[in-house]
Parts: sequence; structure tokens; C-alpha cells
Amino acid sequence: MKKHVLANPWHSKTFRRWFLITGICVLTLLICTAFLSGKEPDKYYVQSKLMMTVIRQEHFKPQNLNDVFSKKVFDLYIKELDVNKRFLLKADYEELKEFQTNIDNELRSGTFRFFEVASRLLKTRVFEAENIAQTILKEPFDYTIDESFETDPEKRDYPADTEELKEIWRKYLKYTTLMEYHHLLEMQKTEAEGKKDTPAELEAKARKNVAKRITRAHQRILRKSEQEHFEDFLDVVARSFDPHTEFMPPKEKEEFDISMTGRLEGIGAVLQEDGEFIKVVEIIPGSAAWRQKELQPEDRILKVAQGSDEPVDIVDMPVDEAVKYIRGKKGTEVRLTVRKPDGQIKVITLIRDTVIVEETYAKSAIISDQKLNRKFGYILLPSFYSDFTGNGGRNSADDVRKELQKLMNQNVDGIILDLRDNGGGSLVDAIDISGIFIGNGPVVQVLNRSGSIEVKEATNNKVTYKGPLVVLVNSLSASASEILAAALQDYGRAVIVGGQTYGKGTVQVIYDFDKIINERSFNEHKPLGSVKITIQKFYRINGGSTQEKGVEPDITLPDPYSYLEIGERKIDYAMPWDTIPAAKYKKWAGSLNLGALRNNSAKRIKEDPVFIAIDSYVQRAQERQKNTEKTLNLVAFMKEQKAISEETDHLEKIQTPQEHIKVVWTSETKNKEKVAKWTNELLKDRYIVEAGKIINDMIAIKP
Repeated sequence: MKKHVLANPWHSKTFRRWFLITGICVLTLLICTAFLSGKEPDKYYVQSKLMMTVIRQEHFKPQNLNDVFSKKVFDLYIKELDVNKRFLLKADYEELKEFQTNIDNELRSGTFRFFEVASRLLKTRVFEAENIAQTILKEPFDYTIDESFETDPEKRDYPADTEELKEIWRKYLKYTTLMEYHHLLEMQKTEAEGKKDTPAELEAKARKNVAKRITRAHQRILRKSEQEHFEDFLDVVARSFDPHTEFMPPKEKEEFDISMTGRLEGIGAVLQEDGEFIKVVEIIPGSAAWRQKELQPEDRILKVAQGSDEPVDIVDMPVDEAVKYIRGKKGTEVRLTVRKPDGQIKVITLIRDTVIVEETYAKSAIISDQKLNRKFGYILLPSFYSDFTGNGGRNSADDVRKELQKLMNQNVDGIILDLRDNGGGSLVDAIDISGIFIGNGPVVQVLNRSGSIEVKEATNNKVTYKGPLVVLVNSLSASASEILAAALQDYGRAVIVGGQTYGKGTVQVIYDFDKIINERSFNEHKPLGSVKITIQKFYRINGGSTQEKGVEPDITLPDPYSYLEIGERKIDYAMPWDTIPAAKYKKWAGSLNLGALRNNSAKRIKEDPVFIAIDSYVQRAQERQKNTEKTLNLVAFMKEQKAISEETDHLEKIQTPQEHIKVVWTSETKNKEKVAKWTNELLKDRYIVEAGKIINDMIAIKP
């Protein structure tokens, strides 16, 4: 599961402290095991022994190496070996299935017969598939026929024989060429007047483009070294413990280190291989993509173009190769052709830039609602940042306190704290910000693998702000955001509004094998890679975990991201939600009448045209996702694409600035262009308008 960061995330030294904790015992065990058995350890053996020993010693919930674990590894590896079931035959699967309860034994012995057989089979079938694909792509497809292709491999079995395999490839290639053909048709509409390609010429061009893409994907697999294939296998073994425990090959670790230095210039996204596609996993606060707002998590990048140049197809391209086209110098233009989760294909233009740190700082505004005759304080917190270097830099807690004081000086009627899209950051700052609103008291519990519980408390001595408080969250609010929202919810201090949060309630550290094992006899095998391991779990003060469930809002609003496959609950082998004893804490004085607040909000949502449109869009997007049987008829396909485009255009069109809302920014900035942009975004944001109405209800409705 390769990931690349195309921007500057916040620094963290958390990982560095853990490198040598178990170094001596790991090294001793490895050497003794290897040489007492009379086996000269090869690189496979050294890497696997190191990884398994460190994981089993340090993982929050280590698993027994038994048949159950072996089956987990087998299922995940087979799934990723042939993710779309376009290579292996049913007979191949049955041959590999014989190993499903023996992988644990192979990990103990340092022999990897399963991996070797799987790797050999894959290469054989890929070579055969290349010949099948290129033969099919020599002839034009007939898009007038009413037939369909099942795109979800989970709904298909492995093909029984070569003939069935050929039919799967025919439909897959027809579907892929159809999308490319439609894209070329749409692009031609935007071109200047002049000679236009005929439909037949465009179809031939589409097949040619797909043929190149398929060959590139197959060559990529065939060129992959046995060592690279083995490291993929080790990563699957690691992720069978939990999805955040990963093996990081030396090259991937180098990428991680680069991303932590903040030296990259680019679009500002974390990318990940997802089958044949490059998927956007995260948008980095303060980056070019973050400021532009069109590129979103779960988008699949299909093509990349430099300015007005011809786009380069990156489907079936490895992520480390794809980022070479996406990265670039500050100020240069890159055009991304992406497929949205709802099926819409869209071209997004970005100007590459470094992360503008100031953009990620907490900022505030006074929002006046003339219909309600009230003014609200608004604080946007994109990330829980902190100066981990200790050089006296800014941190989010101090900045929130500063912005809050400005708003309080203006006698606002309530505060809206916006944590939407906030993926987390400094835990210390999340705890400190909690203290601004609750004073002293426990905020989060941390459970270690030993079973010991550490209660982390806010120690602010006194509450800075005691008035009405609404916290906005969505499915991209994660980690530290969830800790803050959960604490304020448990105390009854704030009304949490929006969508269910991400559900990441675990802590990871990285162990660098080259630093752990310094015995000279192993130098010939270096670099050995690293492993990222889950070592702790977060719990709310009420005893419930933030893992998997996240934070369920007190008042739910239509979440445009809710149909996406986002969150811990969507990931294979995610650690489960569970509970521990609650911490001792005192509820906020004066309870919230949540029932009345919910009823009032629900009535407004039912009558708001924007929320109605968002809800309708989400429902239809969910239906489209469930309908994995895709048409191979050109007319039907174009009709579907047109409907999606019209729906998204309508949603954007109706989100107009609210004339009864006035915004005055209280954050310090001299950039009038930025202020104008921020103001326009707030004026169109129905979620903020509704948050203000909820605060108005909190004032009017007595508990």
C-alpha cells in the first residue's frame, strides 16, 4: 500500500524516540535464531524476522501466529495480488489456497513457498493477459450493443478457464476504452475551431491509449524484482495486524522522511495506489489543493498534464512514477483529470506551490445574522499545529485562545468552532484547547498494550469562554479533532454538529531496521526498511473508544462525504471499537436540551434547498456506487455522465452567498484577496448558517 505525500505535513518527532527501545533484544533473538538453526540468514529471512519480532513485542494487540492469522494474511494478499480478478484462474486460486493455513509456519521458519508460488503464477498470468489484451484492442468495439460489465471483483469469481478470462478482459477493455473515448469526445468539444477527428478516429485513438496503458501496467509487474514483490508481501503481513501497521521498504521510508522535512513543492496531497488507480487520500492544510478546494479525498487521478501540454495517462502507473508528473516547481500549472467517487470525470487545474503555513493557522471572524439579530464568533482550525522544535514557534492552542479573546471582546452571542476536514496533529494542543472551554479536567484516555491507562488532563485552571458553543465536524475530522469533539460532547459543554467523524483512535511509531540492527554481518542486506506499528489506543473520558465509530454528532446534517468509502470502519482489519472504565469527570453545569435542538434543526433542514440538494446528491451517489454493473453502451454512458455533471453543477449553482449574513474577519492579515475569498466561502456555507441558528436555539430554549 504505497503512499506518497506531495506537500508538507506537520513535523513530528514522536516516531524518533522509539527506534532503539527493543533494539538489543531483537538483534539477539535474530542472531541466535539464525545461527543456532545453522541457517545463513538471507535478506528475506532478516527482514521477516525483524518485522515479526518487533511487531509482536511492541504492537498494541499482538496476534498469535496461528491458522487464523495465516488465513487473514492469505485473504488480504490474494485480494491485492490480483485485485480485479483479471489474471488468476480458478485453478490458480485453488492451488494457492492450499497454503492458507501454513503462512504462519513459513513466517516462523523463514521459508516462503507461498510467496514464491504466488509470485510465479502472477508473472505467468500477466504475460498471458498482455497477449489477450493486445489482441482484443486491435479491433474497434461496438458501443451500440446493450451489454454491461461488473466492475466489482467481489461480485465475480475467478474465471474458470482461458475463454472466460478472455471475456472478462474483453468487457473490461471495452469499458476502459469507452471512458477514454468519451473523454476524448468531451475534450474535442473544448478545442479551438479546426480539423476535428472523426468518431472512428477518436475510438482508434482511445484503443491505442488504453493499449499503451495496459502494456505499461503489465511491464511494471513483470519488471518488479523478487525483492520488491517480497516487500509487498511483508506489508500485507504487517497490515493483517491492523491497517496502520505497515512495512515500509527503504524507498518508501525515504519518501516519508522527505515529506517530514517540508521541502516539497507540489499540489499538496497524499496519494496512494488503489488497484490500477492513484487515489487521493488526504489534502494537506495550507497547500495548493487545499486552497483551491476542487481536489478531494477518494478522487482517482487518471491523467496529468503540464500546463497546456498533452495529458499523460497515469492509470496503472506506480505511485512513485506518477508523482514525477504531478510534482513540479512553484508557480507552474498542472492539470489533473480525475474521476470523482460519483463517477464524474473532471479536469482540475492547480498552480503548484509550497504549503503556506499562515493558511493553516487558526483564524476568526464575526458572523452577523440580520434575520436573527445576533452575531456569532467563528473560529476555523484547519489543523492542530505546534512547534515541535521547541524554538518558540506558534501553536494552535495559543492561537485559538487569542482569536477567542478577540471575539469575546466583541460580545458575540456564541462561538462556532470549525473542525471540518481537520485531520488532527498535536495531541497536546487538542487537550489544551479543551481546557479553554472546560477548565481543568480529564480530556482523553490512552491505553497501552500492557493494559495501563493514562488519563491526560487539561490544566487551564479557569475557563476562558463559558457561553454557547457549537463544534462543526465531518467524516474528514480525525484523530485530535475527534478527541477534542468527544471531550466537549462528554462534558455536555458543546453541541457537536455535522457528520460522523473518521474514527482513527490509534497511535503509531516507526522502527528503522537499519538503526535497530547494527551487527556488521548484516550490512550486506541493508537497507532493510522500517515498520510502522500501532502501540496505543485512544478512549473518550466516558470510556468509549474513538476508534472505528469516531464521534457521532449531536445534530446530524447532510454530509457530502458520507457516501464515500472513508473512515476506519471501511478498512480491512481495522481495530474494533470497545470500551474501558470511564474517567472521573464532572459534567458542565446546565444541561443542553438536545432533543429540542435536534427537532428545530431537522425542521429547518427539511426546508433548506441547499441541504435538500446535498441530501439528494448523496443518496444518488450512494445508489451509483451500489450499482457496480456498468453499461457498455455509448448513448447510455453519455446520458449517465451528463446527469452526474448536471447534478453537481446544480449543487454548486444554488450555494450562493446569503444576503442576510455579514462577515467581518478579526484575524490579522493584510492580503485583501485572501480576505475576500474567505468571506465569500463563509457567506455560501449553509453549515455555518445552521450552526448560528442552533446557537440561537441554545439561548432561547431552556434546559
